Amino acid sequence: MLSKGSRTLKDILDIILYENPSTQQEIADKLGITRRYVTQLIKPLIEDGTIKRAYILDLDKYEKIAEKFNDAINSPQHSGNILITEILRSMKKHVQNELKLSVESLLENNSNKAEEALKMDYTTNNMFEKVRTSVETVVSINQQSHFSKTVIYNEIAYDLERIGDYCGHIAKFVVNEDYESDEEIFKNIKKMYKINDKMIEYSMNAFLNANIELKGEIMDLEEKIHEIQKDSIAQVATQMAETSFDDKGKSNYYIYLSRVIKAFERIGDISVEIVDTAAEFHKNIPRTITPRTFREEY
Repeated sequence: MLSKGSRTLKDILDIILYENPSTQQEIADKLGITRRYVTQLIKPLIEDGTIKRAYILDLDKYEKIAEKFNDAINSPQHSGNILITEILRSMKKHVQNELKLSVESLLENNSNKAEEALKMDYTTNNMFEKVRTSVETVVSINQQSHFSKTVIYNEIAYDLERIGDYCGHIAKFVVNEDYESDEEIFKNIKKMYKINDKMIEYSMNAFLNANIELKGEIMDLEEKIHEIQKDSIAQVATQMAETSFDDKGKSNYYIYLSRVIKAFERIGDISVEIVDTAAEFHKNIPRTITPRTFREEY
């Protein structure tokens, strides 16, 4: 059985690894122990080089220590990447909830829900910053070759942040526009939302769990959302054509509604980008350098 001191030492090492403390007092405050006790526990590790200057860990030595604990790392990933993976997992779920709330606010014309969705986007942005900072920390700790793919985590976090931005476009439409519901278009929006939710789920599953075989299903879903999007835009264009040129407010409404519909298509495109990144990350299948919009046009 592990002693209390051993357990506390592991907690100290995890704080150094994941939270970037500046001082021993900061570590002590986080754990509710004295600074003197922190000094006592980490002094031998400073002397043998496990803990380097500015409280940076040698991750290879850290892994050897971690193996002595019950929560030893069994993942094929390096220990420095485990926290980032968990942040991405939480970020994926958060973005899905943000999308759900944004769509509900649109379908219900509920400005309160729209405001809540916009607040959620601040959290999405903070999660992206946390991933970015964590990646910088991991790379600065150890620049060995097995960290060469670590920066790809930034790309995935950025993709999720972009999805959050499109959720914000939907919520802002609800807050800023006075509109009447259009049942046919809203039926299509419901369909596109369900497809988007599946695409986010599948693409992140591909990245987090190396389930690259999901790409086929994702591509099928993308084709469906393109079809629905085209139909919706055609409906908006027809309604806009029937609107008087003098009614600028109504014309602007249709323009902004078209952007909302386009947001669902873009979320689908980003999901495909995520699964392409997953294939490169896990299977070393290089992504094409040709921009996606160019590929679709030609």
